[in-house]
Amino acid sequence: MLLQSPRLAVITLLLLLIWVPLSCLNLVAKDSAWVKSTFRPPPAENLRRRETVRRILQEFRDKSKFPGAVAGVYFADDSSLAVAVGHSDRDARTPMRASDLLHAGSVGKTLFASFALQLIAERRMSLDTHIVQYVGRESWFSRLPNGEAITVRMLLNHTSGLPPFGNEFMQGLAQSPSKQRSPLDAVKSVLGAKPLHQAGTKFSYSDVNYLVLGLIAEHVAGKRAYDEITRRLLKPLELRRIIPADHRVIPGLVPGYAGLGNPFGGDQIMLDGTLVLDPRFEWAGGGFVANAEDLARWIAAFCRGRAFDRKLLAEVFTPVDAPELGTGARYGLGVTIEDTPLGKAYGHGGFFPGYLTWVRWYPQQQIAVALQINTSDDALIARPIREVLNELATALSR
Repeated sequence: MLLQSPRLAVITLLLLLIWVPLSCLNLVAKDSAWVKSTFRPPPAENLRRRETVRRILQEFRDKSKFPGAVAGVYFADDSSLAVAVGHSDRDARTPMRASDLLHAGSVGKTLFASFALQLIAERRMSLDTHIVQYVGRESWFSRLPNGEAITVRMLLNHTSGLPPFGNEFMQGLAQSPSKQRSPLDAVKSVLGAKPLHQAGTKFSYSDVNYLVLGLIAEHVAGKRAYDEITRRLLKPLELRRIIPADHRVIPGLVPGYAGLGNPFGGDQIMLDGTLVLDPRFEWAGGGFVANAEDLARWIAAFCRGRAFDRKLLAEVFTPVDAPELGTGARYGLGVTIEDTPLGKAYGHGGFFPGYLTWVRWYPQQQIAVALQINTSDDALIARPIREVLNELATALSR
């Protein structure tokens, strides 16, 4: 319908000029924290970035003997990329692809930590509440080392004193790696054991911390942790290439090579598309396969407070000394904190027989880097992966 009054037309136009920008700002405010940007750097810049990553990654492989690797990078302009070198299948000489999935090992702890931190922000859990309040009625709890003294915070920063998996459990993994074992089986392997130290007094890395954390989070949420992590984190952040490692056959997962000394199935960790070692016991101790590009985007989201309430970042980055992770290393709530030539860096390493992963967020450069290799045999790796991450971040921030 045509407007009859010029004055009415002017008023309507002014209202539109005000409403449309506000609407756009609201959409951006709503979506920018979660959804992958459609921004793409200029072609020349994108090519430069890719060639830089490829050169550094290829030099690393040339000096080493690992089959293949994928590096992912997230940039301050919200763009990202992945570059692959070498082979996914060592014997068939299948080229590694930038989209391939590798087991992320303990990097998955950051996802379970974020799930717990969301529940904390929702006031359904508390960092300094003793875990007896959540799982004290479980039949296994009374024999959990330090059980009565452990808080949620102590699980998140590995200061609970809970020991690693028991010897009998580890021997069972070696003797029958393909047998399905539950996370609770792994927790039960430490029941009745002597704690490593008094709860809350020092850092001692143990997957059992995160298995207990996962059990608590599921109890509080009343839903499966994998389902909640997918709903709360992976879907909103559009991280489609991070997938639960909840079966021996995982579509898209490339073969891994653990070396002849690997007690859990030998060198080839995958035969005819099936993992030799059933990964289901690992769960909240890691529990995901992933692509390096999505891992880079993920660690950036985690460290920028996009995966949980930003008000919790100060707690997440409050460190305890973690000397067993390296000289000067510290650990927050689900994240390793280290001093690097580029300043402080936040990240996590991951090991699963046949695969190694490292992710890092460099806040001063606003760059996240992830590197995955399809071997866990140290003899095939010429230099520390963290040094390669530093080299990548330095070259890409120039």
